[in-house]
Amino acid sequence: MLWSIIVGAVIGAIVGAITKKGGSMGWIANIIAGLVGASVGQLLFGVWGPTLAGMALVPSIFGAVIVVAVVSFFLGKSR
Repeated sequence: MLWSIIVGAVIGAIVGAITKKGGSMGWIANIIAGLVGASVGQLLFGVWGPTLAGMALVPSIFGAVIVVAVVSFFLGKSR
């Protein structure tokens, strides 16, 4: 479980750098985005490429980008 959280944090940090929202989200949100993005990405794109802690990294990053974009779209409208 700890390894999954660490990998989720790394995925979230990568996605934060890609989307330029990593600094504003914080570590907890990065971890959540990484873990939820891993689930979404593997559901949408399948399991392929290198894996860590049971998460396929490439689909997980794609899924986390989608999760961050969707959350930013909905939360950005309210501000």
